[in-house]
Amino acid sequence: MTLGEIYRQGKNELSRAGNEAPGFDADCLFQKAFGLDRQGRILYSGDFAPEEQSQEYLGLIRERAAGRPLQYILGKWPFLELELQVGEGVLIPREETELLVYTAAELLRGRKEPKIIDLCAGTGAVALGLASLFPHASIAAAELYDEAFSYLNRNIQETGFHNVTPLRVDVLNPQGDFSGYDCIVSNPPYVERGELPELQAEVQREPHTALDGGMDGLDFYRAIAGLWLPGLNQGGIAAVEIGEGQGQAVAQLFRAAGLTKVEIRRDFNQLERVVAGVKE
Repeated sequence: MTLGEIYRQGKNELSRAGNEAPGFDADCLFQKAFGLDRQGRILYSGDFAPEEQSQEYLGLIRERAAGRPLQYILGKWPFLELELQVGEGVLIPREETELLVYTAAELLRGRKEPKIIDLCAGTGAVALGLASLFPHASIAAAELYDEAFSYLNRNIQETGFHNVTPLRVDVLNPQGDFSGYDCIVSNPPYVERGELPELQAEVQREPHTALDGGMDGLDFYRAIAGLWLPGLNQGGIAAVEIGEGQGQAVAQLFRAAGLTKVEIRRDFNQLERVVAGVKE
């Protein structure tokens, strides 16, 4: 069997399984198994496909056809200019979250050494994204759960941004003094608990601890407003990712906590995605 034939076999299997992007997913899994990107696959499509790599590829295809997230199978996923390790037990970084990083960076413009904390850090995507833009910042990445904390540590080491410090912290019940920050950012759990069973099957493979925002989806925003924003430095900024329809509620929590210039920003799909404000 040739490389082209084995690729098409995998793509067709994904199509039959109802995969929404069989060509893209098959390309990613082909590159993992054979070490060839799309251009290389096309260029060498007539070459013989080695048996060992073919079996690996078809095994990956079967995992994907069974609903395991592509990112978990690949073991890594891009975010901004970074490549982050991912797997079961940690939320998959999403392109929409890049808006959170860019919003915080814009509001921090002109500060060369800001003190930042990322709450519910997960893979460290937000903290490391800010570290890439503010190499002299002091950044804390707060995460509670073991598996996510492991990926956070690995990604800090792999990316080499040693100005990011992992902290084991319960955002809903912080123990200790976490005041004195110039910036608080967070992509917290924000799905309403009753909606969890209705999420896409693949999303339900991600940890519910990274999705469950309480009965109304706002538990973590209330905690951030009540427990974290009071310790924000004067002139400091806060920015959080939100779910669809949560903009006004979160903005009101920020205003009640004393933030001004509170704004809601939309992502590339024109959905409300980030709420940000300033403590003046």
